Amino acid sequence: MTVVLCGKASMATVAGYVMYIDAMNNMGHCNFEFIPKSLFVMFPPLKYIMYTPTYHSLHHTQFRTNYSLFMPFYDYIYGTMDKSTDMLYEKSLTQKEESPHVVHLTHLTTPEAIYHMRLGFASLASKPHTSSKWYLWILSPVTFLSMLITRVYGKTFVIERNVFKDLKLQTWTIPKYRTQYLMQGQRQTINGLIEDAILDAEAKGVKVLTLGLLNQREEFNNSGELFIRRNPKLKVKLVNGSSLVVAVVVNNIPRGTTQVAFRGNFNKIACYLALALCQKGIQVVVSREKDYETLKSKLNSVDDHDKLIISHVYSHKIWLVGEGLTKEEQMKASKGTIIIPYSQFPPKKLRKDCVYYTTPSMLTPKCLENVDSCENWLPRRVLSASRIAGILHGLEDWNVNECGEEVFNIDKIWDASIRHGFSPIMKSFT
Repeated sequence: MTVVLCGKASMATVAGYVMYIDAMNNMGHCNFEFIPKSLFVMFPPLKYIMYTPTYHSLHHTQFRTNYSLFMPFYDYIYGTMDKSTDMLYEKSLTQKEESPHVVHLTHLTTPEAIYHMRLGFASLASKPHTSSKWYLWILSPVTFLSMLITRVYGKTFVIERNVFKDLKLQTWTIPKYRTQYLMQGQRQTINGLIEDAILDAEAKGVKVLTLGLLNQREEFNNSGELFIRRNPKLKVKLVNGSSLVVAVVVNNIPRGTTQVAFRGNFNKIACYLALALCQKGIQVVVSREKDYETLKSKLNSVDDHDKLIISHVYSHKIWLVGEGLTKEEQMKASKGTIIIPYSQFPPKKLRKDCVYYTTPSMLTPKCLENVDSCENWLPRRVLSASRIAGILHGLEDWNVNECGEEVFNIDKIWDASIRHGFSPIMKSFT
């Protein structure tokens, strides 16, 4: 009306109005109450010119009340205000947060990763975080500000809430980046954040907490065993998902394979992988004398010793790779080599004539709700094996920890994953 009567319009005013409308519309549909009661106590008339999320939620449930968009005084004038509005508002403010059954504890990977979460850009969150978009450099000031906020605030926050069958799931993120996990001076701080998150989960009554990415790093906390030793009375079960990682990699190896070679760093998962493959009759090739002796001492049968050899050639067609795979090693691979990682982070793809599989993960069943964003570089609705392992422990009510050198029954957890609708995937989607 102002524009019509004055015959003039300001572009800044129009832009501000549209932004205000959009912000209020998003607030009204966010489906949780966060506007404090003190605001209306200090300024009572505000209740007539500003609605709340609970106010508008009644319009979607009762259909014939609370029509007003943003300014409730129209509903007061025409008698269409729902009588339960004030009661629902009061109840929503005092309602306790719903506790999850299973928590997946991960961390930020890069500063730009914040945009690939649901709280960032929906268009980026729905796609794998494989490379930075060219236009993100424009947001460099915002990225830098987010780094400062996470550094100062320094508390774990929730990035996703899901429902799977009867389980309530949440993903928590530690505000630290991958580079910080590689710094010796950050070890104590990060372990402190992980332990705080575990104790918070314990207080909330969480059944299972999975350690994702570098939160389960052996050099940091021996794959979670440190926290069990520090807190022996913990009821929440810690799971690093090693068993399902091994199961996924074993089942990703093409049928008919008779020989596989290990490259990169040889860790606990690599050791269990090698033992499982030897027992299945597949010959395991390692390049380091130390790894060879470690595996040889763990093989139960003398017959299995024949399945373990040491070799320095690069002609093998199936590679199982951990972190630390060098550029030189990749360049020595023969054409058509299948590279299957067992590491938390994928190797850099340097060869177009080789086949790179994704990190250990599985496709989720359709009944997993609210999967709005991708898990790092994985496609949408594909979850990492460590994250799925926690879900399975919750579904099956396995009241055990999977930390340190302990590995859960590999066949048992694989059978459970298939039974609950998770599907194996093979090649990388990127």
